[in-house]
Amino acid sequence: MSAMIVFLAVLAVIITWWLSRQGLMSKPWLEVGHVPAGLSDRREASQIPALKLGLGVFLAVVGALFTLFISAYLMRVDAQDWWATPVPRLLYLNTAVLCTSSLALHWAKFEADRGRDDGLRTALLATFATALAFIAGQVLAWRQMVASGFTLTDDAAASFFYLITGMHGLHILGGMVALTRTARSAYRAGPVTERLQLRVELCAIYWDFMLAVWLVLLALFAGWASNFVDLCRQLLT
Repeated sequence: MSAMIVFLAVLAVIITWWLSRQGLMSKPWLEVGHVPAGLSDRREASQIPALKLGLGVFLAVVGALFTLFISAYLMRVDAQDWWATPVPRLLYLNTAVLCTSSLALHWAKFEADRGRDDGLRTALLATFATALAFIAGQVLAWRQMVASGFTLTDDAAASFFYLITGMHGLHILGGMVALTRTARSAYRAGPVTERLQLRVELCAIYWDFMLAVWLVLLALFAGWASNFVDLCRQLLT
């Protein structure tokens, strides 16, 4: 429960900051000067793309979903029949691969903002390859867990591990679908358009979010978050 409260507080701060950055907190009726109606509508549409707003709402829902999983995990840890599950070392390599994938996507955004189509295509291909390597690494980590005797149904800790990491992997796969559509647009002949730049930016935001979620999950499974959780419980009790 404490993790949910902390997450909601952090999420509220992030949403408020993001809305202020997008201009949604402005008061146009207080602005001085006359702006033509058509120009005003186009300006608002360019400042607040519907796709970016939709992604923000979607990420808030995804964040709440993972917070529920984490809260259930933390409540289950206190049970007497809980047996800790060792974290495969391969997860640390997978983390580095996911970080590389996020950096590659920021490289793609850098190239897209400057209209460099060749560099954009290379960066998107590197992002897709590293994301695919992350998924393959997660599957190998699962196989290592099964080989060590930690199956999906035999141990509660292992069940949570498979469930949460599997859900994260599904979201990475979903992001790869959007990334494929973006790369398909980038490989078409013609200059880099504003819509393509927006798609690359949305993919970068999504990748950063999923990387942040994975780092939290890794800290949780590795036991690094225990001290932080205890501190939150003391503050909320």
